[in-house]
Amino acid sequence: MPDFLKLSGGTFLVLGVANRKSVAWFVGRSLEEQGARVLYSVRSEDRRKSLAEPLAGKPVFVCDVEREGAAGELAAAITAAGHGPIQGIVHSIAFGNYAGGFKPFHETSRADFLQSAAISAFSLVEVARAFKPLLARDASVVTIGISSLKVTPDNYGYMGPIKAALESCARFLAKSFSADSEVRFNVVGSGPLKTSASSGIPGYVESYLYAEKLTFRRRSLSTQEVADAVLFLLSARSSGINGATLVVDAGLGSNYFDQEVIRLAMRPGGGT
Repeated sequence: MPDFLKLSGGTFLVLGVANRKSVAWFVGRSLEEQGARVLYSVRSEDRRKSLAEPLAGKPVFVCDVEREGAAGELAAAITAAGHGPIQGIVHSIAFGNYAGGFKPFHETSRADFLQSAAISAFSLVEVARAFKPLLARDASVVTIGISSLKVTPDNYGYMGPIKAALESCARFLAKSFSADSEVRFNVVGSGPLKTSASSGIPGYVESYLYAEKLTFRRRSLSTQEVADAVLFLLSARSSGINGATLVVDAGLGSNYFDQEVIRLAMRPGGGT
């Protein structure tokens, strides 16, 4: 079978694997299936130990992007290990502190907002800067966003503005890198997924099931479908796409007035 995506033999860095449900896990596995060499970056030494079995024999590095300078240390470690040039980077990192339960957006604390911004958005800038010398001239960097920045789900809170910042960072990086390279930066705007990270969001299960009813096919988005879109953006087949967001939501964003969902919402009791 022809190597349509032309990923075989390339070296890619995947940041953000937490477990087998992670978007990053699906992306890494899919890249390996295409014959690519994958370098993995995880948040902590404990996380690396917890992934010892599924990532056995693979290059796994530790990088806690919340700590200033960590991205530079990761780049130095990868350089010292002799890996490179790197054809692509997958930034699949996000954090929101929901430990205190749901709070209205106007009650967001400065500490929570800034922590999330540093981890979920600015880390893309730091990673891009640190790895610029290691990237192939036409490398591709892909980050994971959300399918719509206009919706205002109560339980997602301040992560909505943070994801908007992430998307904007990708566009500005695309422009900045264009001065002396053809490195591309794009976003995969994913609809709701069933991941361990999302399970920590208050009320997420109800939101997930609601979103499933709004997809054209009446079936939820799979993590593999998001990973497939990431692989396309990593490949040379998407060379004309830069500074863009590829929405992957199975039609969710175009189906708010679905007759069945309206019927359920308008019946006595509001569908409960």
